[in-house]
Amino acid sequence: MIPFSPPRIDDATVKAVTEALRSGWITTGPRTKEFEKKLAAYCGVDQLIALNSWTNACEMVLRWYGIGPGDEVIVPAYTYCATANIVVHVGAKPVLVDVLDDFTMDPEAVRRAITQRTKCVIPVDVGGMPARIDEILKVVNNACGLFSPKLNLRMAGSNPQMLLGRVLVLADAAHSFGARIDGKPVGSQADVTGFSFHAVKNLTTAEGGALTFNLPAPFDHAKLYALFNTMSLHGQSKDALAKNQPGAWRYDVEMAGFKCNMTDLQAAIGLVELERYERETMPRRKAICARYDAAFAGDKRFILPLFKDERRESSHHLYMLRVAGATEAQRDAIISSVARRGVSTNVHFQPLPLLSFYKAQGCLMSDHPRAYALYQNEISLPVYYDLTDGQVDAVVAAVKAAVKEVMGAS
Repeated sequence: MIPFSPPRIDDATVKAVTEALRSGWITTGPRTKEFEKKLAAYCGVDQLIALNSWTNACEMVLRWYGIGPGDEVIVPAYTYCATANIVVHVGAKPVLVDVLDDFTMDPEAVRRAITQRTKCVIPVDVGGMPARIDEILKVVNNACGLFSPKLNLRMAGSNPQMLLGRVLVLADAAHSFGARIDGKPVGSQADVTGFSFHAVKNLTTAEGGALTFNLPAPFDHAKLYALFNTMSLHGQSKDALAKNQPGAWRYDVEMAGFKCNMTDLQAAIGLVELERYERETMPRRKAICARYDAAFAGDKRFILPLFKDERRESSHHLYMLRVAGATEAQRDAIISSVARRGVSTNVHFQPLPLLSFYKAQGCLMSDHPRAYALYQNEISLPVYYDLTDGQVDAVVAAVKAAVKEVMGAS
């Protein structure tokens, strides 16, 4: 069976983790700090904090910005549930909007959805293709007159909503580490960007995430790093590395924080992954996607994914093939037929209104027709470093045979 997306675990990974284990530092320590600095340099930002997941990292952003009951956060209907779940966690309301044909959030739909209750927009980079961050920033800047900051909000002596004076743009870049906008790596465009380093991502730390900051003056990114570091450790003023210095055992608790720091075991994997990311990982993923493109191009049964346009380039995280004219039931039958031929595939994603929890909140799939049209015939094909050209060809053969079986003539 050709798996869908196994992580790359080789001798270099095992060696790095073994060295971390033997070093005595298995929680947040020198490797985590080194990983943060190297990630920040890669993304072209001055501050980055590594944490234990995209979910916890981005939920902390919402809490830092003072978002809670009575507030609204705009999210695309086409995304993984985590994007909306964190909004529910803080007591706010997710407001769903439709997407464009490239699977990313429709800026015009955002414009229509903004109200005085809107505090944040979360664009999602689906499959590795960056959302149209600049257009969304223009929308929120033009809607400053609608923005109603909480006047009694205080976070470490400041009021983030008053300082920014508009809706926060928090980019969900869980799929797009290494993608580019105008030639620059994703991470330096939105106000805050959240990455995921989950096991299936292009760059993995087994589980993990990170935040980059790109907020305008008078925000101080170094102070934001320190604040989020404290927030991620139960509000404790020193992490384990700082407390380990001679005579530095004493600490304070400055807030009722959370527990979502990254460990050195995770960072050890990440450092290996990052060192070879541009040299090995990205070229191989691009080559796999190009091979798929060559195999499916010109065949009217298939709609190929977008990897590049005049401003954006994907991280090639997913190969999101669509079967032209297929219904949801036919797509599901094709997936089953492909599986019988020894190939694992996936679907990214079930739009939020199809999920029981969001249905119960009154979300209707009929309000987001483009999201459903994309979803009903989408199949994600295997893309990972160790996938061979022969396996890619086997995937293509299985898909074409399955589509012929379910849909008819080739």
